[in-house]
Parts: sequence; C-alpha cells; structure tokens
Amino acid sequence: MFLGSGEGMVAAVRAFDWPSNPLGPIHTWPAALKTAVGLALSSGFPKAVICGPELITIYNDAFAPILGDKPDCLGRSFRDIWSEVWHLIGPLQERAYDGHSTFIEDYPLVINRRGYPEQAYFTFAYTPIRDEVGHIVGMMDTVIETTARVETERNIKLINAELGHRIKNTLAIVLGIARQTFQVSASASDAEEALNQRLMALSAAHSTLNRLSWTSAPIVRVIEGALAPYSAQAERIRLEGPPVDLSAKQSLSLSLAINELAANALKYGALSNDEGHILLRWSAGRPGTDDEFRLVWEEVAGPLVQSSGRVGFGTKLVRAVGMEFGGDSRMELRPEGVRFELATTMRRIHVDDQGEG
Repeated sequence: MFLGSGEGMVAAVRAFDWPSNPLGPIHTWPAALKTAVGLALSSGFPKAVICGPELITIYNDAFAPILGDKPDCLGRSFRDIWSEVWHLIGPLQERAYDGHSTFIEDYPLVINRRGYPEQAYFTFAYTPIRDEVGHIVGMMDTVIETTARVETERNIKLINAELGHRIKNTLAIVLGIARQTFQVSASASDAEEALNQRLMALSAAHSTLNRLSWTSAPIVRVIEGALAPYSAQAERIRLEGPPVDLSAKQSLSLSLAINELAANALKYGALSNDEGHILLRWSAGRPGTDDEFRLVWEEVAGPLVQSSGRVGFGTKLVRAVGMEFGGDSRMELRPEGVRFELATTMRRIHVDDQGEG
C-alpha cells in the first residue's frame, strides 16, 4: 500500500473511515493524490494535502502543532478547519485550484486553535496537484509557523528604538549637566569634581533601571544608589518610608537631587562635622489617587552655614526635581541645616515616561 507502515498520522490515515467520507475509499483516489499524500506523510516538514472539491484535509505529524486543539481535523474540510480566517486564505485556495501556486512569507492570521483568538504568522505555499491528464485534484499546503521569529524581530526593533530614545535622552542630560556645571563652577577643579559626582549619580540610577528593564525602580534603591559614594557616612543617614515605584525619569531626577544634597552636606552641612546626621523620609498614599506623596531631606546638628545668596546649578537641580514629579519642591537653609521637601500626588508617581511622569 502507498501509505506503508508507520505510526502517528500514517496509522490514523490507514484507520480512518474513508468510505463514509466524501473523498471515498482509498483505492478510488487518483494516483496523483495518493502520491501526494504518501509524500506528505513521509515528510518531516509540516504538510497538508487538500483533496477534491470538498477540500478534504489529510496532514502529517509535523502539521499537527499548527492545528493546536482544533478537533477532528483529519478528513474535514479545509474550509471548516480554518473558518475564522477563510476570508483571507480562501481566495488563495481558489487560486491553487485554478492552477496557480502561491508562496507567502510571514502571513499574519488571527486564528483560534486553543479556544481563544491569537495572532500568528505563517510562511506557506499552496501548490496545485494535477492528475495524469492535467486535471487539478487538490493542493499541497507546505507551511511553517514563524510566529516566534516575527515576534522576536518585532521586539528587537522595539528594544532598539527604545534604546535609541534612552541614549538620546541620557546624552541630553549629560550635556546639560556638563554645560551648567562648568558655567557656575568657580574653578576647573571644582567643575571636574562636581561633574564626576553628578555623572556617578546618573550612572547609579541607570544601573538600577537597567536591572529592572527601565520600567520602574523602587525609591529606596534609587536613593541608596545616589548615596553609594557617601558610604563612609551611611550610619549618619537614616532612610524611612514605604515601598514606592518611580518612573525612569523620576528615578534619574531624584538620584541627581539626592546626590547634590549629600555632596553639599559633606562639604558644608550635617556630614561635615562629627555630630550632624540626616533624616530622609517619605510618605505615600494609595497608588493612582490624589493622596499625597511627600519626601523630606532634613539635616540635623550640622554647622551653622550662612547663605551666599548665589543659586548654583546644584540648587537648581534640587529645586527642579518637583517638575519631574508633577508637584512642588523647595529647599531651605535653616540654622540647624538644609531642609529639602518634595510634594506631589500619588497619581503623578510612576506615570509612564511617555505620559506625564
């Protein structure tokens, strides 16, 4: 017999009740159809043979995963099996039955093979099957699913586009920091020191966001990263607050602000003597509401510092952080030390970077 011996779909085709099927008993099939079925069943590549005017379907083991959980596909009409996409592939089948081959790469189809619609992609060829006198008795469907590759390539494109966006934004930030730092610094050495500190803070924030795929970052990790260069004074800085996730822009902005406050405290404030310490605490309400979010940096027992009246770039950075949070920020020089306060609403916390956050 042309089917030979075998398991899987070969055995299923041999055991199928063909006499009660529109295709009829196997011995009545045209020789060309038998040959095509035999080639398909012996192939390791996904293939289906579509037979006669009723479009009866016979397929091999490699084709079965493409069908998924579609029931009782052997011996059914190809039209019924793929009814959800027949408006798209039906004309291609008709074209094959008219004697024209079709080859399509990465063809998008929304199919239902597991009880729900899913976007899938296929590269396939519909090839007419002719009998010994040239009459078309069916077609061969040779197909491979390319969904995983198409989605991977699409994701790579999205990642590359996002990476380009991030790099562009980062370079703009670095350029702005460098320009402002050198404009307001008293000397080249002061500018170099300040720029190094700011770039280290920016780098720490980037490292945190990279580990989290740039989706969001826990506020405590952002703060700890910004304070990492001041680890020798870690025992004098107390952090208190609930878990809160910040957007990428908010993480970068807060990291730079915290770094400026810490650098100032080390030079002139609570970390410049032996008694001073810093309380850094924040409070949060219900996510996505108008409940208040508030962060306070408060220096205690530092030396008395008189304001010079000059507003440096560091001060501008600290004050500008409120804009990234859609709220207000202010910094005061009190006799007991610097006090910085950031206030906004929970609705403005962790808003997507493409939105308002």
